Order: sequence, then structure tokens, then C-alpha cells
Amino acid sequence: MVRVISEQNSLLSQFISELRDVNIQTDSSRFRRNLERCGEIFAYEISKVLNYKSEQVQTPLGVADMQLPDETIVLATILRAGLPLHQGMLNYFDKAQNAFISAYRKYDNDGTFRIQFEHISCPNIDGKTLILMDPMLATGASMLMAYKAILGKGKPSHTHIVSVIASHEGVEYMKRNLSSKDATIWLGAVDDELTVKAYIVPGLGDAGDLAYGKKD
Repeated sequence: MVRVISEQNSLLSQFISELRDVNIQTDSSRFRRNLERCGEIFAYEISKVLNYKSEQVQTPLGVADMQLPDETIVLATILRAGLPLHQGMLNYFDKAQNAFISAYRKYDNDGTFRIQFEHISCPNIDGKTLILMDPMLATGASMLMAYKAILGKGKPSHTHIVSVIASHEGVEYMKRNLSSKDATIWLGAVDDELTVKAYIVPGLGDAGDLAYGKKD
């Protein structure tokens, strides 16, 4: 149910290292590009577990028997931090349908927060393969709420949940609340600590701010 790609050495580790690096983080363009690269790697890894069908392709010299993906994919992103990750996925799953979820942490005066949803733009997902992504999986609450909200658009054949960096607490929360037959969780790295304000340590900070600038 949970696949941590960095458990095997690959270029993904380099991209995550740069995402974490405070000296490199000052370049928001590079930060966005590294998230995009991570999306491309996740797309490639997920493509290995999809269903395929045989098709014949005419070449200038003959006919080639090819195995091509046989699933309709919907890429779903939690705004705003997820946009570069989404673009990386879309670079590879270029025929995918797309969904966008507007959600954010709304902090109260005592420092606690709740997840505030504003809007979902999504096609019907009945029988389709859903890939739901957000760069960070902290408590897991926003990801699970996004997943439940998007199920209002239909029942996918399978859901792939993608995060670049997760906390152990967030992973366990998702495992408790999702069935392995319904969803697979894909992660770049898993960190040990989660602060009282639900920030992952060592993590990388606020992905949305680093990608697009600070917000009020």
C-alpha cells in the first residue's frame, strides 16, 4: 500500500535534497522545477503498475506490436503548492484529465487549525484511475478530506496518493483510514518528526510559499 521511492537510490534523492536545501530554496524557479521533476519520476513509477493493452503501430517499414496504457487517468491537485508537481505528472500522463482542489489551513487564535475547502473542479471519476497529489503529507488530514471530497465526483477504480515528503504520523493516519484495495500511497521520503503546528521535521518548510512567494 505504501511505496517509498527513495528507499532505492535514484535521481529523486538529488531533487528532494535540493528542495530541502535552504540555500537553493531562495530560487523559487528552481524549487518549482524540482517539484516538477519529482512529479515526472512519480508518474514513471506509477506507470509500471497500470493496466496495458496490445496495439499495433504502423511504422515506415512495418508494424510494431506495442503495449500501451489502458486506463483513463485523472490528475487531482491540492492548490497551490501542488501545481508544479501536477505539471510534472502531466508532462508524462499528457492525455490525463485534470482536477483541482482549493484547500488551506485556517488557523485559530490558539494556534490550532482546521482544513478549509473552497472549491473543487473535477470531471466524473467513475471507473477511472485517480492520482491525488500534494507535495507534503503532514498530519494526513487535508489529503484524506480532499480524497473524500473528490469521491463526490464518482468512484475511481483505484487511487494513487502522491507526496514528496511525508511524516510517519501522516502515513499511519492514511493507512488507518484507507483500504489497500482502494488506494496506494507513493512517497519520496518519510521524516520522523511532526511539530505541534503540524510542520514536518526536517521537511522543507512551506512548499507553497517557496514555490510562489509568501501569502498574507
